[in-house]
Amino acid sequence: MKWITLQRPEMETIACSWLILRFIDPDAEIVYVEPEMLTATLAERDVIPFNIKGSSYYTRHPDECLFDVFMQKHRLTGPALEEVANIVRGAATGHFHLTPQSSGLRAIAAGLAHKEYNGQTLLQQSLLIYDALYNWAGHVRKPLLPDAESKLMEVFHRFITQKYADRAKKPEWVREIAAFVQDDIDTNLSLKLAGLAERLRVDAGSLTQHPDHHAFGEEIRRLRMEKAMQLMEEDIYSLSEIAYMTGFSDQGHFSRIFGKHYGKTPTGHLKTIRAQKEKQEKE
Repeated sequence: MKWITLQRPEMETIACSWLILRFIDPDAEIVYVEPEMLTATLAERDVIPFNIKGSSYYTRHPDECLFDVFMQKHRLTGPALEEVANIVRGAATGHFHLTPQSSGLRAIAAGLAHKEYNGQTLLQQSLLIYDALYNWAGHVRKPLLPDAESKLMEVFHRFITQKYADRAKKPEWVREIAAFVQDDIDTNLSLKLAGLAERLRVDAGSLTQHPDHHAFGEEIRRLRMEKAMQLMEEDIYSLSEIAYMTGFSDQGHFSRIFGKHYGKTPTGHLKTIRAQKEKQEKE
């Protein structure tokens, strides 16, 4: 069967293409067409459109995920596939608190699609990613290591700093990934509450409704600020590096939070630390 959708497909369209090929129609021909060719293509016999506005086939409401529409319509189940659906749902809707992997998938998809226009090429590049997610969910899934997010942030920061240190402007794809990483960090409270809920065997939603969950977030911010102060006392890292190492995607965001927490700027505090050290050395 020929499955029709628009060229330059978005992330969930690619995810649904994978779902079609792997679980619905292994012999499917996925066709990505230009908008001006859509009417003529849809007039052909034996074609199934999906994710096309105005079509009655495989469409969704704004607050839904197309992947879920396919899952429900074809009654697809299974722990591994349902876990992949959770990841895709979080990535497609921007609700990164649903799974820790959702923001990573969104960032990877954005990186792949940044300069690649052709849907077939994107699909071929992405099949391995979704196959890997499915295999992970079914066979090798393990809890994330403690502080894994901050470690990934540090690696990302060092790569970008070294690769683009001599350039005035970072590429667009770097800024996009940084934005998605910041989304992950901004929803880190929800991610950690979800992990806590899993350990306690309670619903994560009930924890987010608990009146103390805001205090939980304040505690996370306090610990970040304390770690930042420790790193500044060492006077080894730049403020940009300290920002990334404590979970912020840029120095500006770090400076704003630091200012609210301590009532002074990181730059001013670092100058005070260095002045005190110089005074001690002279004594």
